Parts: sequence; C-alpha cells; structure tokens
Amino acid sequence: MPRAVSKKAETDILKLIPAPRKPPARTRLRIGIHTSTAGGVENAAERAYRLGCNALQVFSSSPRQWKPTELGRSQCEIMTSLRAKYDLSPLVIHANYLINMAGVTPEFHRKSVEAFRAEVQRGIALCADFLVFHPGSFRGGTREEGLTRAAEAIDEAVDGLGIDSSNLKITVENTAGAKYSLGGSFEQVAELMERLRKHVPVAACIDTCHTHVAGYDITTREGFEETLQKLDATVGIKNVGVWHCNDAKAACGSKLDRHQHIGQGTIGLEPFRWLLNDARVAHAAFIAETPIDEPLDDLRNIDALKSVVKRKAKTQHGGTED
Repeated sequence: MPRAVSKKAETDILKLIPAPRKPPARTRLRIGIHTSTAGGVENAAERAYRLGCNALQVFSSSPRQWKPTELGRSQCEIMTSLRAKYDLSPLVIHANYLINMAGVTPEFHRKSVEAFRAEVQRGIALCADFLVFHPGSFRGGTREEGLTRAAEAIDEAVDGLGIDSSNLKITVENTAGAKYSLGGSFEQVAELMERLRKHVPVAACIDTCHTHVAGYDITTREGFEETLQKLDATVGIKNVGVWHCNDAKAACGSKLDRHQHIGQGTIGLEPFRWLLNDARVAHAAFIAETPIDEPLDDLRNIDALKSVVKRKAKTQHGGTED
C-alpha cells in the first residue's frame, strides 16, 4: 500500500526543495518513489526529479473514490515531455484501492470493472509502462473462483482499448497474505498472471514488505536466496518489472501490511543492499512507498536506497559505471 502522509507539516517537495541547477545524482538502477500528483498529474514528474529519482509511481486518479479524475490532453503531453527531459522511466501507475476484481457483490464488481477500465485508459494516455493492482479479495467464494473472476473481469475491462499496441503492462502485485486476499504467495501471483497472459500484456510487482509479512524470509542471506529462487520458479524473476521497496513495521509472517522507512523496520537495510545489487533483478524499477512522517522523508528514503547501490565492476577500458 502506498505510503501514508502526515499532515503535521509541509511535505510537498516542490516547496521544500528548489529546482536544482544541475541534475541530481543518480545510480545505475531505476529508483523512484510513489509521488504526489497534487496540482496535476504532470507535477509528479517535477517532484520525482527534485528527489533525485529516475523512475516514479503515481495514482492517476483519487485512490479512494469511484469518480475518476479526467486527464486533459495537455497534462499527458506535459508529463511525457517532462519524463523525456528528466529521463524518468518507467512510469508506474498504482490502481485505485477500492477496485476488487475478484469480488462477488454484483454492484461492487461492476464498479470495479469500470474503474479498472478507466485506469487502463489513463495509463495508455499517459504512456505509462506498468499498471499495478492488488488481485483482490475472494470473500464469499473460493480462491479458485476469485482467480477466475479476476481474470475474466480484467479481460472485460480492457476490451477494445488497444492495450496490445501500447507500452502498458497489467501488473499483479503480491499481497501481505491476509485472509481471503489473493496474491499472498508467489504461486497465486503466477497463476493469475498465467490466466491474464491470454488476454493482456502482464508483469509482476513484488513488494518487500508484503513478502516479509506474508512469511517469506528475506532478512537472512540464506532466506533471501531461497526466496528469490522460489520467485523465479513461480513468477519468474524476468517477469518482475517493479519492486516496491518498503521496510515493514510488523514481524515476518504477521500478515500486517504496515510500511516503514527504509532500514528502520523489521527488514532492515541489508536485504535492500542484497536486492539492489543482485544482477538478476537489475532490469526492474525499484519504487519506495514509504511514509512521510516528517518533511523530506521522501528524500531520505530515496537516498537510503541509492546509498546501498554499488558501482559496477570496472569496464574493459578501466573505467567504472554508476
């Protein structure tokens, strides 16, 4: 779940950090953060740049309302222009929290399909790369029925939108494993992806907090390696386009989805060092969804992730690459 924002003090990075005179330092990896779209979705690109990101995630509409935000053509054009200017890629959109593609209540399910369709439309208009969604809750039915409903609902939602000719991938996020939720295991993520692959371009998003509280050991070197092996055997590491990099407030196996600042939770900093320097995942984007408890927490969490990234090995010409 993208981060909670404290209202205690000014947190808008546009007011806290002036436009830099030269580009902020970046690493060889694509590192970003879930970024506010206050004042217009295009403003998220400017915020991400000032934070030193080269990737970003946004909500394309209010995450807790059914009524969608209408995006103007100029907003999409400005966003695309700023992304090119600041080398911000990929653009990840996180879907509305209310959407439950596996739900059994007819009216709620209809609203979910309509809202998901609107998410896809905005994603295509913004030239986004990934639309991340939670698989949903199968309460009132079986897990198998939930998987079937989710796949069929997404197929219905994208019908006629031309998603195959866009850059957008429908991206299944693993969950914390709460009762009735889909996606609490890598196997469930893989199964839904397999069903969706027949209808839409797909990818996976793996959240470190969700993985940890779902019961996977990523805090020991042996456990981390075993977890990545399980991920590769099910989802396939090559299919993970986005990693949500979040520390956790709750214990391993607790099923409690509570994000914490990088290095300050029950995961700790070292597993993020292992992750961001593992060649198997270097193709992916690493997006923080950490809290904003104090001004500049965004910047501190981005800097924490960037600080663990090692420089590449020396090249054949004797130089190095960040």
